[in-house]
Amino acid sequence: MQRLYDFIRRHPTGVDTFWAVVLFGFSMLWVIDVPVGVETQWSAGFIVLLLSVVVALRRRMPEKMLILAALLGAAQLALDVDVNPGDFAMLVIIYTVAAHDGARWTSRLALAGGMSAATLAQLRWPEEEGGVGGRIFVTIVMTVPFALAWVLGDSIRTRRAYFAQLEERATRLEKEREAQAKVAVAAERARIARELHDVVAHNVSVMVVQADGAAYVLDAAPDQAKQALETISSTGRQALAEMRRLLGVLRTGDAPESGEYVPQPDVQQIEDLVEQVRRAGLTVDFKIEGTPRPLPSGVELTAYRIVQEALTNTRKHGGPEAGASVRLVYFDDGLGLLVEDDGRGSAHELYEDGGADGKGHGMIGMRERVGMVGGTLDAGPRPGGGFRISALLPLKPAH
Repeated sequence: MQRLYDFIRRHPTGVDTFWAVVLFGFSMLWVIDVPVGVETQWSAGFIVLLLSVVVALRRRMPEKMLILAALLGAAQLALDVDVNPGDFAMLVIIYTVAAHDGARWTSRLALAGGMSAATLAQLRWPEEEGGVGGRIFVTIVMTVPFALAWVLGDSIRTRRAYFAQLEERATRLEKEREAQAKVAVAAERARIARELHDVVAHNVSVMVVQADGAAYVLDAAPDQAKQALETISSTGRQALAEMRRLLGVLRTGDAPESGEYVPQPDVQQIEDLVEQVRRAGLTVDFKIEGTPRPLPSGVELTAYRIVQEALTNTRKHGGPEAGASVRLVYFDDGLGLLVEDDGRGSAHELYEDGGADGKGHGMIGMRERVGMVGGTLDAGPRPGGGFRISALLPLKPAH
């Protein structure tokens, strides 16, 4: 059955031709059986043949077949060829044109022709019995099939258009979902890249400084070398803990044995960060102004990473004698950050243009983080020497 259905869908004109042949056969039986003159019989046979052609080509050339059917109807009236089985083709072409997504004038013409066909037939071949009332009744009854054919065809056309619109909308939504998924993936990759940069750059920088110091004083001051090695060990463990946290976020289906991941850094841990940097040999002055209060997690992490990156840059670019200061200011509607140093400062291309050859990603990450929480960031050299990073992060009620 499915094969037959598929064949019918693939060969619509062949199926229509089959039914046209059937219609032509029944119509010719009427032509032969009705006692009319030879000339009228030939005319009726020719009209029946063309009406069968209308059925055969209705889907291939609906507009042309509609015009041909209208001309054949007029020829029937002119040549006195009575209503016959071949006129069923007019119902078929009216339905086809109404269901076709072509010019709307063809549908209107089909409706007008169908509504007037029965009336014209009664005027040309009036019923001898029943009087005027009987003729009106017959006209109404004969008009109903034409009206139903047009209504059915128009309903099919409307339904097809509706389903086509639904398919188009589904396709558009699918494309939008794919685009949103790509944007989400890109944003997540950027976030992970920022986290990895902040973790690796800061901790590895501390470890390198301490390792160099330990190697320098290993023979002269073993106690200082031991302290430097302990700092390297604790910094390495902290870096591993943060790396495990990032990997835990990426493993959506796996959970660590403890059931918890390492929490994200927050503002309260900035003091621990400053202390860690002090142990690494950098002099840092740390102050908090205003009344500390809970902040949104995104703001907490952003503030921590800004201070972390700023102090890392001071160690990298400030020089051996550089010192830094960190200020956290709680405003009514925002958190202010100010990190300054009195060192040599960073090269212009690292904080202004984003860097070249893989450099300057820390500043890019800071600007991205601040932008994600709706804040502002200003970074550049100080008038008296050194470097300054200031940021204002808007506060929202913590949930």
